[in-house]
Amino acid sequence: MTGYGAFLDAKTHVGADHGFDPIWQPQSLFPFQRALVEWSCRKGRAAIFADCGLGKTPIQLTWAENVARYTGGRVLVLAPLAVAFQTINEGRKFGIDTVHRREGIEATDRIVVTNYERLQHFKPEDFAGVVCDESSILKNFDGETRKQITDFMRKRPYRLLCTATAAPNDYIELGTSSEALGDLGSTDMLQRFFKSVSGTYARCGGRSGYGAARSTGHFYLRPHAERDFWRWVCSWARAMRKPSDLGFEDDGFRLPPLSVRQHVVKASAPRDGYLFDLPAVGLAEQRSDLRRTIAERCDMAADLINAHDRPAVAWCNLNEEGNRLAKSIRGAVEVSGQDTEEHKESTFLGFVRGDIRVLVTKPTIGGFGLNLQHCAHQTYFPSHSYEQYYQSVRRCWRFGQKSPVVVDMITTEGQADVLSNLQRKADAAASMFENLVAMMRDELRIRRVPTNTLPEEIPAWL
Repeated sequence: MTGYGAFLDAKTHVGADHGFDPIWQPQSLFPFQRALVEWSCRKGRAAIFADCGLGKTPIQLTWAENVARYTGGRVLVLAPLAVAFQTINEGRKFGIDTVHRREGIEATDRIVVTNYERLQHFKPEDFAGVVCDESSILKNFDGETRKQITDFMRKRPYRLLCTATAAPNDYIELGTSSEALGDLGSTDMLQRFFKSVSGTYARCGGRSGYGAARSTGHFYLRPHAERDFWRWVCSWARAMRKPSDLGFEDDGFRLPPLSVRQHVVKASAPRDGYLFDLPAVGLAEQRSDLRRTIAERCDMAADLINAHDRPAVAWCNLNEEGNRLAKSIRGAVEVSGQDTEEHKESTFLGFVRGDIRVLVTKPTIGGFGLNLQHCAHQTYFPSHSYEQYYQSVRRCWRFGQKSPVVVDMITTEGQADVLSNLQRKADAAASMFENLVAMMRDELRIRRVPTNTLPEEIPAWL
């Protein structure tokens, strides 16, 4: 390539391959899962953004087994709290030797599963590869913990990020994932593809929805750089919400109906100085509105769940909400932040097994990674976090769920702005994922190598 084409090619940033051809895969994997394992092994450092129920756990465990066989070393799988038992069970199911460790490794360990909070008990040099399960949860940790995790990953030659919500409505998070994989960092990504503007919200160019905001200002995706940006993301990530996104059949991967029912409760009295309730303006008024209506909202949730004897999840945001729900719902057990890890794990496991009918917890505690297909009813108190809402709903409404899922969203007259903001974020997230999947399809077509069955005949005049 010469001339202007070579100049443009030199300016294009596409991630490199750092891996190897896969050595082994279980026969029980679906074809699209095998394709993702093959691609991620060849990449060596990759991200898989696959929706809930598409089998990220067997994919990442198969990847880890291949890294362990190829390098002769160990692989560390970092998972959210209480998800480790699910990972161990999946390992047994697919014939992959995994162990759960809390405070360091033993000499015979190959694939080690632990919680993010336990990372300080492990040394990077003991592992050839690292898997971050539900990697989008990283932003929920404080800055010191998040830095510890990313620093641990940067020193390992093989890395895999797995999550259903890569960057629900903030493209900056894609830069965080890229940086963890050793590709462009967030700052370099912004300089290459984005432009800084002022304003409360900045629309991205083209099809990209809203811009990503951070403390140093607001950014929007440069219109002329849109294709290069998504092409760059596709060079280190694969995204899918159903197998057909990768060109496979969707048989067996169709979601049951989802019904989101909105319930609006009224406070027993309006805010001080008001004759009647108005939409809360600003976070301070919204928090005050929620605290004034704890009894009304919790009583509504309890009535809805006590109306049947089936499994249910009651999501809450405040400790006082959780305590009240646990006391007023039959067969409910609460998991709070102050509980021990043993209590959290045993309660989650008891709910999955059916020993506990109703689970009461916060999205930040139980909203990531758990497979709760046996449950088809939730109550939810909305907040500004779209990711928490999406992840919470998808604990039950996921591939593998056999029954229609009902989510009772309980809010107040003062929370109108919260619901509006949640919808805006949902629209932005859908736009981002559609762009990523569409560009991924284009890139796969561009890179497909044709198979010639007949020798090519060159015309005589050439």
